[in-house]
Amino acid sequence: MLPREQYESFEMTLLCEQACRSCETKGRQRKADKCDLRTEFQRDRDKILHCNSFRRLKHKTQVFLSPAGDHYRTRLTHTLEVSQIARTISRALRLNEDLTEAIALGHDLGHTPFGHAGERMLNELSPDGFHHYEQSLRVVDILENDGDGLNLTEEVRDGILKHTNMIAKTLEGYAVRYADVIAYINHDIDDSIRAGILKEDDIPKDITAVLGHSKSERITTLVSSLVGNGIIDCRDSDDVQLKDHDYTIAMTEEIDKAYKALHKFMFDSVYTNPKCKSEEVKAKDMIAFLYEHYVGHIQKLPAMYINLAYHYGVDRAVCDYISGMTDGYAIEMFKELFIPKTWTVI
Repeated sequence: MLPREQYESFEMTLLCEQACRSCETKGRQRKADKCDLRTEFQRDRDKILHCNSFRRLKHKTQVFLSPAGDHYRTRLTHTLEVSQIARTISRALRLNEDLTEAIALGHDLGHTPFGHAGERMLNELSPDGFHHYEQSLRVVDILENDGDGLNLTEEVRDGILKHTNMIAKTLEGYAVRYADVIAYINHDIDDSIRAGILKEDDIPKDITAVLGHSKSERITTLVSSLVGNGIIDCRDSDDVQLKDHDYTIAMTEEIDKAYKALHKFMFDSVYTNPKCKSEEVKAKDMIAFLYEHYVGHIQKLPAMYINLAYHYGVDRAVCDYISGMTDGYAIEMFKELFIPKTWTVI
């Protein structure tokens, strides 16, 4: 047997009944020969890990714009934390860890520079709207590999698209969705404490009494709740959102209530805090200037994006270009286009 076939056999034995096995994938958009060494989901993970969009995540904002310190999260470190938490959930529930990891590594590839401020600005400007989860799918389907995309499996594509507010077709997709919220709420607390916006003691006592008094304790509590609750049979559920799905995963009611209270606390104390959002207006203005400039001057776009403009429209091509920028590159392009340069007479 080939190494891939050996691992596929291993999956059939080890994974739970509701897990998604790589040999049962619904396939890719374009037919491709199988790898002798890796399963289909392992190949997808590697494709994402080695793509340009993944590397650019290290220079994209998570919450704090251009923080003065080495230890604040970026979009890349967020992605790695989501991957680790999702894999822990997946492994404990005997789901497909490779599929989970591939979804987690790809879930934010379409995020804009300057975090959600950039996303909100493009959503306001674009007639068709802009959402990072849809853009992440567009990145892997079209934009990577000079317009050829990564040709990922249907299960990974579904998990990337639905990681924010839709119901994934696989339990592995659910695992990433929960890992995303567990990761960001806790590392945002950590970064906020580092920035002097919060102290651990500021978190309401009724929340810490349930979830824990540190990042590590809270992550352990939230993940343990998911794992302890197990895979839930929802075939007889009255929930209309679940009527077409047989199984799900979820936190216990007590833990879910405490998590939602923690999220509200963070929204009130951090996500709308003028101190950590003070630069957002400048960031949104830069995005707006860049958008209007390129919409009016598509010939200034790189060749691939000019081609995309002819196929998908100018707006979509401009959104593709701007959303792919890192924070630093967006700032440099703004300076080049709108800030007068000094000159001398020789």
